[in-house]
Amino acid sequence: MPSRAGRLVAPVFDDLSERLRGVLGRLTGHGRISEADVDAAMREVRLALLEADVNFRVVKDFVARVRERAIGSEVLESLNAGQQVIKIVHEELTGILGAGDRTFHLSGSPAVVMLIGLQGSGKTTSAAKLARYITKQGRRPLLVAADPYRPAAADQLQALGKQIDMPVYRAPNGTSVPDIARGALTAAHTQARDVLILDTAGRTSIDEQMLDEIRTLSKQMRPAETLLVVDAMAGQESVAVAQAFVAVAPVTGIVLTKIDGDARGGAALSISAVTGLPVKFLGTGERTDALEPFHPDRLAGRILGMGDVLTLIERAQENVDQKQAEDLARKLQRNAFTLEDFLSQMQQLKKMGPIGGLLELIPGMGGAAKQAQEAVDRGDLTRVEAIIQSMTLEERRDPDMLTASRRRRIARGSGTTLQDVNRLVKQFGEMRKLMKQFGSGGKRGMLPFGTRR
Repeated sequence: MPSRAGRLVAPVFDDLSERLRGVLGRLTGHGRISEADVDAAMREVRLALLEADVNFRVVKDFVARVRERAIGSEVLESLNAGQQVIKIVHEELTGILGAGDRTFHLSGSPAVVMLIGLQGSGKTTSAAKLARYITKQGRRPLLVAADPYRPAAADQLQALGKQIDMPVYRAPNGTSVPDIARGALTAAHTQARDVLILDTAGRTSIDEQMLDEIRTLSKQMRPAETLLVVDAMAGQESVAVAQAFVAVAPVTGIVLTKIDGDARGGAALSISAVTGLPVKFLGTGERTDALEPFHPDRLAGRILGMGDVLTLIERAQENVDQKQAEDLARKLQRNAFTLEDFLSQMQQLKKMGPIGGLLELIPGMGGAAKQAQEAVDRGDLTRVEAIIQSMTLEERRDPDMLTASRRRRIARGSGTTLQDVNRLVKQFGEMRKLMKQFGSGGKRGMLPFGTRR
């Protein structure tokens, strides 16, 4: 079973995305559409949303708004009516996802960010991810183990802090929550830390002691942000949990975790519309860098297969070496691209996230994302990487020198078959011929090859 870290960016929406793309794709198959065509499509959309565990009232309102806008004469009589309906669905889906003020506030000295939620929702991991995110903004956060009941939670936070080189304040066992908070403030001033991130205690279910504790801590610390951490795989229960926390604390936003899981993602679509709370961050994996600010229009685009070019650009800027990219562009123009260059590109792509998730961000490539990720999960690209690494530097730069005996040696060294080596060399040769034909078209980005059909 592949790990979550190697899965698509948002598998919780996979089935829903596939259903919606199919329904709306049929509307774009012909020019003008009728009111009956819209009604038939809306019935399928309604069913798809309900089966994805989206709140019934949210679905009802969403479908009604889309239908009302879609049956307008300016849409039905247009020659690209199907595309206009997709635009309407995208706008309304963005509206469902985009409630409230999504600005992340860091006011105060130090600024206090309090994470609350049930046990197992991902608070501790989210605290470390948030610390890393804040550090990139030039701030100096201090992680605070504010759960005095579970030493394991404090141990986990310390381990994560060490992993990202982040200090963690941990009070002695038996210290009360108010005293932990006071000690953390003192530590922040002593260590010149300008943000406190409180990892508060959770329970397996809502109880009065936990809610009272959160209420007291909120009054004491007056946090700039109180973020409710919600498991996206928890279904409609997560909506009820959010409503319970909102009743006792001034919750400013939501962190949706486990967005890379396999459960239905309807609760993630429902929670803002039902509670009025903005989703501010998405947890997209287990790594400490797998946290991204939430953009409702971008997620709506991904769900509808429209891609998310802005997120793709941002990831590339964070992970791709600019000088190497410029060198690569020059090599492609000269048709001097080698297997050594391809290996370097594969390694840089890995830093940007799962390949399936990257393809989802490219408009029109959503349908290929699942197939590409399955190839990765089978180990196809790992085999390609092993084959190239088993070559000498001269062989990587000049595959024409790969005689039969050399290929057998490479197959043995990489733990693959001779057929695997032959396939890679053949595909690389075909790719170089294609790049030669297109000339400067090689400036466009490279995608991994070598996957099996």
